[in-house]
Amino acid sequence: MTTAIAYASGKPHIGNTYEIVFADAIARFKRFEGYDVYFQTGTDEHGQKIEIKAREAGMSPKEYVDKVAGEIKRIWDLMDTTYDNFVRTTDPDHEKQVQKIFKKLYDQGDIYKGYYEGMYCTPCESFWTESQLVDGKCPDCGRPVKPAREEAYFFKMSKYADRLMKYYDEHPEFIQPVSRKNEMVNNFLKPGLQDLCVSRTSFKWGIPVDFDPKHVVYVWLDALTNYITKIGYDADGNSSELFKKNWPADVHIIGKDIIRFHTIYWPIFLMALGLPLPKKVFGHPWLLQSGGKMSKSKGNVIYADELVDFFGVDAVRYFVLHEMPYENDGVISWELMVERLNSDLANILGNLVNRTVSMSNKYFGGVVSNGGVDEPIDEDLKKVVTETVGKAAEKFDTYHIADGISEMMNLFRRCNKYIDETMPWVLAKDESKKDRLATVLYNLVDSIAIGASMIECVMPSTAEKILSQINAKKRTFEECQTFGLYESGTKVTEKPEILFERQDLEKVMEKVHALHPEMKEKEEEQAEVAGPAEKAEEIHVEEKPEISFEDFGKMQFRVGEVLKCEAVPKSKKLLCSQVKVGDRTMQIVSGIHKYYTPEEMVGKKVMVLVNLKPAKLAGVLSEGMLLCAENTDGSLALLTPEKDMPSGAEIS
Repeated sequence: MTTAIAYASGKPHIGNTYEIVFADAIARFKRFEGYDVYFQTGTDEHGQKIEIKAREAGMSPKEYVDKVAGEIKRIWDLMDTTYDNFVRTTDPDHEKQVQKIFKKLYDQGDIYKGYYEGMYCTPCESFWTESQLVDGKCPDCGRPVKPAREEAYFFKMSKYADRLMKYYDEHPEFIQPVSRKNEMVNNFLKPGLQDLCVSRTSFKWGIPVDFDPKHVVYVWLDALTNYITKIGYDADGNSSELFKKNWPADVHIIGKDIIRFHTIYWPIFLMALGLPLPKKVFGHPWLLQSGGKMSKSKGNVIYADELVDFFGVDAVRYFVLHEMPYENDGVISWELMVERLNSDLANILGNLVNRTVSMSNKYFGGVVSNGGVDEPIDEDLKKVVTETVGKAAEKFDTYHIADGISEMMNLFRRCNKYIDETMPWVLAKDESKKDRLATVLYNLVDSIAIGASMIECVMPSTAEKILSQINAKKRTFEECQTFGLYESGTKVTEKPEILFERQDLEKVMEKVHALHPEMKEKEEEQAEVAGPAEKAEEIHVEEKPEISFEDFGKMQFRVGEVLKCEAVPKSKKLLCSQVKVGDRTMQIVSGIHKYYTPEEMVGKKVMVLVNLKPAKLAGVLSEGMLLCAENTDGSLALLTPEKDMPSGAEIS
């Protein structure tokens, strides 16, 4: 498995850092499941943009990328990521293989020399035609472009377009989420692929084309091939055992903004080289700051190391993984970070461990023994705990990491509920209930051991601290499915360590503003420009007769996840969705096609009325109803949970 390689033009912000943490969580969970994992990441270090930045910094390009690559690696290591190989595209072995690959493709007629004339975006290092520009600017980054013409080598993309489309059809799981695939087909393959510029002469900071040295290999042929060169691919046919073992990759984890390069250019390069394609490319969404992309000009950049200084590595890892939806962009802010740390990590997890260890010490001198006095209420706890690892694995296997974490946190929530149900402090007052009290605490400690073993992939040092406090070893994936493996008679630590200190938002923001005075100035400036908040539009609807709570109780609302969606034939307004609600999948027909495309629906979390009597709409069976809000002009918006909730969660 791989991440994209980070462009070595500057320090990565938390949105850039999210990807390596996301990939690391998957790598750790896969090892937990018993897989042999090879995890590769690194830096992309050539190109005109770096040449310009190095010149501005008064450094050579190599000195510049050495510095930036070192900073990127420092942050990756700070975030406790367990990669096996950190690639640098300035590594001599990579550069040598890129030259051999270029020559091989040229010799077999896939690369030819010509001239490129078009509008050039230096930050993106991309040429565009006039028709591809958006408002006269780069369609990728929105920055100005300038006309350019230069001699270049081109790759014959169109030669492989039909073969790639066929591959998409035969491997529907290749691009995830599915909406990314639709974008590639409709925006790039169907209109026709243009041949790709793969060399440049207007700058020198790149890998020289060895048979035509005034050219340097252009960014994507250089950068993308790292996935094979750095595990030992040899264009002459002498590839290493590591390459033979690990290629094709099981997954490339990349940002949605570079999905085109990984699902069109990269597969075509591989086809031309006669190599198998990666099994899956997952294009994750962006982590945004207050609803917008991070940029220094906006004064809204947040860096991982700053967050770690405030909250610790594990809290930051937890936040970015838990707050990022499967397909839609996530949002990060200092305020949200404090809220999540206090609610989830301090209250739910930290408080559970502290209470359990403290009660074990208070009532039994720290010795945890199974008293053997079970009651029916214990069975539900055990069921939830032992089923969690399977549910989490199902989510992780499809890269719904936030949902997988929610399953794990539900285990800890269930433990807290179990404490409220059994009331150990009451049992402790009755000597005849001593064995029952011991059983309750044993059940809690065993549950915590299982939960900590699972959540290690998200918060590795926290998991280690929890297991140390209860004097337990990390469970295997299989062992997490069995209750009662905690050795009776084991002694927990005498003084439980506080896992997460609650944070005061006001004090945190004071420190943030002291660190970034420009941020406070920007906020005040924006507030001044915005002026007083406008009064929200009021909508008046005819009120229906009053109902009793019993009437309301007859309706059951649950959270659903749209797995598949398509237009209903012969209907302009109906969509037919397959919605997963807990352990069942419902077919629901909704009149929302004017406001949502089928592609937009897939992956959405929605609110569902699940016990509505089935009916046929336009001849198609509908088994429930999606809840929407309606504006005065009749436009609709789906109601979705404010926070990420698992499929099947009851709405009450």
